[in-house]
Parts: sequence; C-alpha cells; structure tokens
Amino acid sequence: MSEGHLVENPVEYAREVVGRDPWAVFLGIEVEEVREGYSRCSITARPEHMNAVERAHGAFVYALADQAFAVACNSTGVMAIAVNFTINYLSSAVDGEKIFAEGTPVNIGRKISVWKIDVRGAGDKLIATGYGTAYHR
Repeated sequence: MSEGHLVENPVEYAREVVGRDPWAVFLGIEVEEVREGYSRCSITARPEHMNAVERAHGAFVYALADQAFAVACNSTGVMAIAVNFTINYLSSAVDGEKIFAEGTPVNIGRKISVWKIDVRGAGDKLIATGYGTAYHR
C-alpha cells in the first residue's frame, strides 16, 4: 500500500488480499477471475449451507455476493470499503450445486462507486442480484 491508500497492483491486491479474506476462506469461496473492474467468485453448496427447506441459505448466497463485490471494487487501484449492499433473491441453489457471483461496475466515481452483483447457478440460472456502494479512501 502506498500513500493515500492507492494500491500498486490492484488486480493482485483484489485477488490475493481481499480475495483471501479470512471469512471467505473459512466458507470456501474461491476467486476465479479478477481484472480491473470485474470479479468472479464461486462456491459449491454443501449440506451445512442449507436452510430448513433444503435450499442454500440466504446468508450463504449473500456471503458469496458480498465477496464478489469486495473483490471487484478493490480492483480499481484505490482501496475500497463497502457502505451499502442490498440483494434480491430470485431462485435457489441446492446441495452440491456450484454457484458463481460476478461483480461489474455501474458507476465508478472519484470517491464512490456502485456495483452490480449477479449470483448464478447451474444452467446460468439467476439466483440473486444485488447492488453495492463502496467508498474509495
């Protein structure tokens, strides 16, 4: 990290530092792809991720979406912290299903950026969509 919270290699920082967040590692979230302004993270649903009706728990889906948001917004060269993240659940994932979250920018300003995160499952099924706002320090 250099002065002013600028990141020398933003893609590497997003992948290696943000992408290896202890909580994400604990959950088993993998960073599959990072480039400037983009991330793709994935995880496979396991029995302990299920809710009472044998579908992936909303918190599990949210955690994946939030991690893709964090990686994407930290890939732009200036350290970012989330100030808001909302999600809409549209479908569900089942035990054994690999799900993916992709983060893309809606708008990147000098201090504030807005990101769209889509979570998809088997057959490109849209499971959830969310929007996050980040503050760039």
